[in-house]
Amino acid sequence: MGYTQHAVMITLRNLAKSFGDRVLFEGVNARLTAGSCYGLVGANGSGKSTLLKMLEGSEYASDGEIVIATGTRLGVLKQDRYLSDEQRILDAAMMGDREVWQALQDKATLLTGATIDAQAIADAEERIAIADGYTLDARAAATLVGLGISTAQHQLPLATLSGGFKLRVLLAQTLVGRPDVLLLDEPTNHLDIVTIAWLEDFIRRYEGCAVVVSHDHRFLDNVATHILDVDYGTVVSYPGNYSKFVKQKRSIRTQKEAQIARQQQIIADKKAFVEKFRAKATKARQAQSRLKQIERIQVEELARSSRRAPRLCFEQRRRSGRDVLTLAGVHKAYDGKVVLTDVSLTVRRGERIAVIGANGLGKSTLLRIAVERLAPDAGRVEWGHEVVVGYFAQDHRELLSDPKVTVLNYLWDYCADQAESFVRGQLGNLLFTGQDVEKPVGSLSGGEAARLIFSRILVQRPNVLVLDEPTNHLDLEAIEALLTALEGYPGTLLFVSHNRWFVSRLAKRIIELREDGIVDFPGSYDEYVTRADTDHLDDERVLLKARQQRAEQRAAKAAEGNAWQAQKQRRSNVRKLETKRDKLTAAIDKAEARQKEITNAYCTAGFFENTPPDTLAKMQQEERELGEQIDVLIAQWEKVETELEVLAE
Repeated sequence: MGYTQHAVMITLRNLAKSFGDRVLFEGVNARLTAGSCYGLVGANGSGKSTLLKMLEGSEYASDGEIVIATGTRLGVLKQDRYLSDEQRILDAAMMGDREVWQALQDKATLLTGATIDAQAIADAEERIAIADGYTLDARAAATLVGLGISTAQHQLPLATLSGGFKLRVLLAQTLVGRPDVLLLDEPTNHLDIVTIAWLEDFIRRYEGCAVVVSHDHRFLDNVATHILDVDYGTVVSYPGNYSKFVKQKRSIRTQKEAQIARQQQIIADKKAFVEKFRAKATKARQAQSRLKQIERIQVEELARSSRRAPRLCFEQRRRSGRDVLTLAGVHKAYDGKVVLTDVSLTVRRGERIAVIGANGLGKSTLLRIAVERLAPDAGRVEWGHEVVVGYFAQDHRELLSDPKVTVLNYLWDYCADQAESFVRGQLGNLLFTGQDVEKPVGSLSGGEAARLIFSRILVQRPNVLVLDEPTNHLDLEAIEALLTALEGYPGTLLFVSHNRWFVSRLAKRIIELREDGIVDFPGSYDEYVTRADTDHLDDERVLLKARQQRAEQRAAKAAEGNAWQAQKQRRSNVRKLETKRDKLTAAIDKAEARQKEITNAYCTAGFFENTPPDTLAKMQQEERELGEQIDVLIAQWEKVETELEVLAE
């Protein structure tokens, strides 16, 4: 892209947005620059998504203006965008680069026409070449692979993908377009932990300006260079990632509160003097002087924060037996596709277990079988003595079966022996106040539905919590409140989550689902990363730690007298990898040279008039195959380079 570092891409000038009497924000001034990633944070309903829509141009400002640099291309992730199920997956991703895609379509149309318009074809070729269009399929394929959609799937129709993977195609479409500005609303939704790490790396290397709405603490810490905070009726930009922002904002608020407290104390002292000596002639002049001083003191009125955190406290009605849950030989398949094979494990009282693994390997299926909402094809599920289970489903509709029932009546059904005041109090703790409790559950937002389900779990007081993606749809304040409550929970916890910050804080045992079975690790996630020499959740910090520990282990072995043999083996491995790398490099060069030959042939005068159709078709097929071949070769080359890097440590 070649942007000037810190070039201003978007300018916000005195920006305001309101709906009727409700003001979301006003007086917003900011400059968004290239090479920066802005994490857009705020309470649910504070205006984050509205501001994102204003940046993309689908929502208008109530006052002020948004100035976007001339010629800037926007890439917008819209999770409600329509995709045609009949479309090829690779084509859907390629459509993200609209200019190149249209040029390719124009060229294909011209080549299949009744007559050959050489000039029009040459024009289309020039448009494609200028925009580096002959790499589009390779770029799209690499992006899809990074987002967890294998090469074998690329030629299949979109109908073969689940809803979550279709959203990945939408994300790929957005990234492939090579926009100058990326606007991403909850891009980590429906991504597994491996793919989130890939997306983080993409955004860190992205040269343009990115604005990201996310409720994932670790994701924001890893990608954000600035935080745009929607609060107090305005939007303020803070330098640094999310953790730094939290400290800065808290410090500024504390300083303002302390300053106001000092001013109020000064006023109180002066008023006390006035009251005491107003009637005394010798002190009357001093009293009047202090009254004038009081009038000159301007006490700032702090705006009220839009952020509200629910009050959560998970209690257990009684303790369970020592053995809480036993799964033995559990097997499950859908339409012939096996997702769980011979899964056996025992959960004991007080354990905090995170179930992790790539999407599609059966994490949610395992939890649903455990809570007996889904029958296994084989195996058995046994709950222990005195167990009471509280279940949170990833799909809220599974637990809110009657969309017409009100929020109040939904919760009251689970504590029918309690007075209405108790039920309203419980709902108030989960931020349902006033007329909120009369809403039908079918009209609730994702965050509201999640909070309602937690209100039900709270009144049930279970001694086992089974939670499937509990942080989905919650804002950052609610996630922090949930984490704090779960840290203090005395019962047993079994959960699935892709929120790395959440998992690393809670889990004391890791169950990883793999295609070849399960790994049961008795420790925290950071310990698992170090021991297993793999990284599914954490950022580069943990990976670096693991590499350092491997280096220390190699040094210890050398000290034991194996240094010479280890060095010999290492040199041998390096030579083999270097030979492999050189062969891959030569193959890439050869394929790219042939690809260039074909492109140059297209641009030769009279080529399309003088080339037989079957020869042209063969060249186009070869061109496509070369693109796919180069993509695979580059992936292999990157793997070899990574292995050489590790050996060089």
